[in-house]
This record gives sequence, structure tokens and C-alpha cells, in this order.
Amino acid sequence: MTSVTSPVHRNPIVEADVARIISANLPWRTFAGKTILVSGANGFLPAYMVETLLYLNEADRSMNCRVIGLARNREKAQRRFAHLLDRPDFAIVIQDVTAPATIPVPVDFIIHGASQASPKYYGTDPVGTLAANSLGTYNLLSFARDCRSEGFLFLSSGDVYGQVDDAKIPNREDDYGYLDPTLVRSCYGESKRMGETMCAAFNHQYGVPAKIVRPTHTYGPGVALDDGRVFADFIANVVRREDIVLKSDGSARRAFCYLADAALAFFTVLLKGERGQAYNVGNESCEISVGDLARLLVQLFPERALSARFDTKPAPAGYIRSKVNRGSLDTTKLRGLGWRPTTSLAEGFKRTVMSFEEQR
Repeated sequence: MTSVTSPVHRNPIVEADVARIISANLPWRTFAGKTILVSGANGFLPAYMVETLLYLNEADRSMNCRVIGLARNREKAQRRFAHLLDRPDFAIVIQDVTAPATIPVPVDFIIHGASQASPKYYGTDPVGTLAANSLGTYNLLSFARDCRSEGFLFLSSGDVYGQVDDAKIPNREDDYGYLDPTLVRSCYGESKRMGETMCAAFNHQYGVPAKIVRPTHTYGPGVALDDGRVFADFIANVVRREDIVLKSDGSARRAFCYLADAALAFFTVLLKGERGQAYNVGNESCEISVGDLARLLVQLFPERALSARFDTKPAPAGYIRSKVNRGSLDTTKLRGLGWRPTTSLAEGFKRTVMSFEEQR
């Protein structure tokens, strides 16, 4: 494979993030000369993993790994990776993961991140939401089995826990709550649960070295401003220099994790985690109420003279609100692998907003 020769014009905040990720003490040489498939490649979380792997090649020309980005929408993928399209170490394959994988080459590592994670899809396309997490996971695990892949990482979700008793929050990996499978909104959490069970089953029956991460409330550069989740709405307001409008009483609490910290966690589990195991990914120290988050964002950009106000109108058609009032995950198990989050709420949200300014 030909090495990277031309400079990459990456968003400077993304560049700094991926440089920090690869500076972590991980066995990165495991990827040397290997082919890594990333599904949902142009999605919010998987895209940072693509950027990191390609930056590895830039930082160490002998790494020589090849990245295949699997995406459903060619136009979106080409737009997200416009700065990487002419590279010999990167290829985009257009295919829906709900169909059996048709990748023409063996793959050494698979990162399965294809998923409709935004709540705006749960009411408008629940079948499509559950299909990527169930059928897609089955197809890629089958492909990993046939390729005898060295590693498989499933990006699951903290939604698998359902409604957990407040006394158990931040909740550990074995603290499951109530999740009604007959509710349409459960299309996401229940299908993530099934995806996890498939990982355990393929590891047990076929020896596929599947590992699971459960990210929650992750934010950062590249988040879709029309995502529908509250933090994305707030970021969009600040980027557009609009007042932040809260569509609830602001009392719900979430522990937010910056994208670079989460991506480093994903690589930590893929390279050092135990097969068949699940790991929480979050940042307990960054728990905040939705109302206080709105006020924090206003304070971070005083020159924009914004304010936070309440407007509790009904949710848009198709958007089904979560019944979980507090969300925070215990990351003790992940920290046991040597991972630590380092980005504060103020730094992370400022970097996120500024990343959109850099794109202009």
C-alpha cells in the first residue's frame, strides 16, 4: 500500500483531538499493516475513529494500516471525509449493514458503529432503527467469523439499562433497570441489547473476539446540529447566535462525555478489553442538569449576549422523550484498563462550538 504523502486539511480542533488520542499509552502497533472496517463511518462516533486511525498513518508512516468506511449514504460520506478521499489508505464502501457484508477483502478488525442514535428516528423510523442494531450486528459478526477477524467492537449504548433506580446511579455494567419492549421508543435500547447478546453468542460459539462499549451522552465536533438531543439543540443555538430555548423544566440530569475521551475509550476496549465483555463509557464527574448546561453555554460565550429561557411546547412529531430523569454510568471497569477522561464540561463544549466556527 502506498503511504500518505499529501498534507491533510483537517479541522484544527479535530486534529488536536486525534493527536491527543494517539498519544495515549496503547498498543497502537496492533493495527500495523492491518485492515480495519468501520461501519456507519460518517456517523458522529465512528467518524472520529476513522480520523484517528488515519492520523496514526500520518504520525508513523510504518503503521501502514488501511481503513474501510462502510456507509449507507454516499453523498454524506463524501462530504464528511472530503479531506481524506484521495488517500490510498482509505476507501468508502456504500452498503446498508442490514444486508450481508460484501467487502471484497478480508478484514482484520471491525468497528460496528452504524446506528440511528438520535431520538428523532425512534418515532418516525423505529424499524430502521432496530434493524441496524440487530440485523446489522448479525451480518458484521458473521463477516468477522468468516474473515477470522482479530477484533470486533460493538458500539452499544447506555440505553440498554432502561429506567434504573436513582440509588444505583451512576450504574455499573450489571445494574439493569426497566425497559418495556412494547414501547416504540424501546426500538433502540432493546435492539442494542440484542446486538450485545449476539456479540456474546458469536464469541462463545465461533470464537469471534467481540467486545462491547456503552457510550452515553457523548458530545463534540461533528455532532449533527439537527440531532434532536438537548445538548445538540443547545450547541446549535450558540453556533447560530440564538438564545437557548429549553423545552423542559431543565431538571433532568446527564453526565456528558467529550467525543475525544469517548473515542479513546473505544480504542482502549478494542485493544485491551476482555472479549465478550461490556464497558461503560462516560464521565461521571461531568454530571449536570439540563438547565445548568444551558446556563453554562451562555456563560462560555458572553460576547454573544445570549440567554437561556424556557418554552415547554410539545415535542416535534416523531420525537419520543426519554423517561429517564438522571443518566450517569460508572466507568470503574473501563478505568481498570488505564483509561481516564480529561476534558471538563467547559472545555469540551467550548471546543465543540468552536469546531463549527472553524468550518466556516
